[in-house]
Amino acid sequence: MTRLATDDVRSISAGLAGYESELSAKTGYSLRGIACQAADVNEEEIKDSLKNALIGVIPITGGLGIIGGFSDAVAGIVAHMGCKTFITQAIDVAGLAEAFEQKADIILLADDHRFIALHTATGLLIDNAAATGKGFVAGMQLMAGELNKRNVLVIGCGPVGCSATEELVAIGACVSIFDINSARSIDLSGAIKNTGNAKVQIVKDLNRALKSHKFIIDASPATDIIQARHISSDTYISAPGVPVGLDPEARLKIGNRLLHDPLHIGVATMVISAFRFQNQNIGKTYLEILDAKRRAVAKFRDGNSRSIQPL
Repeated sequence: MTRLATDDVRSISAGLAGYESELSAKTGYSLRGIACQAADVNEEEIKDSLKNALIGVIPITGGLGIIGGFSDAVAGIVAHMGCKTFITQAIDVAGLAEAFEQKADIILLADDHRFIALHTATGLLIDNAAATGKGFVAGMQLMAGELNKRNVLVIGCGPVGCSATEELVAIGACVSIFDINSARSIDLSGAIKNTGNAKVQIVKDLNRALKSHKFIIDASPATDIIQARHISSDTYISAPGVPVGLDPEARLKIGNRLLHDPLHIGVATMVISAFRFQNQNIGKTYLEILDAKRRAVAKFRDGNSRSIQPL
């Protein structure tokens, strides 16, 4: 996972009301609503479960250490969704023990490599990268409209970009992918092909692809790769990448058609997904569940694959 900095998260809790207002203006949905859309959950049906849930957040010192304000930001987002939340007094393994002793329903913990939600009753593991990719695709659809048969560009083939690509393919989008490391694009393309008959287009010229795509998922940590000349009046960008890849002029030009946050949508989708699958697929990770879902979709599309020509 991309390591956030204190500056990325320090104001999250205090700014949730303003964030929620902007999110509603862009998508017509609340943060919880977007997460429910991403996890395929009826928001009304899950309200009581959220209200009664206890979520524990554990500070982890592994790797480069605790990010100042990270645990507070995560707990703030979860509480904003209507859950009872606490941050453990202890850290690391002692914190994990404390969360279990407090009978937390879901435990959230992160180091420099993984950010996970663990549903204690079922052993279900929700990966932040997978949840973030799904969440930002759901947000893009709510902001820009149906993406089925639309051309969508995904920048970055790391874990979040892979998740977003898989979700886009599953909903029938025509997906192009780009990564500065071409081997990652090739690997993702092969993985998509192996899960069904769908194909993705590997982009070699990012500048050309940015000019020709109106729907863009920016899952890259690169800065200033999207410039004002790439933005038209009908460009929509969903950007889980940190930092955001638009230069200042591009951000000004795109206005309300940019969906971006460092933590909110991913955390919200993790929590909702834990409840979505709490009574099924015991012991499976969220990625395994998604893989099963994709195989089922591919079965129905058998014989109807899209062939996309390279740029």
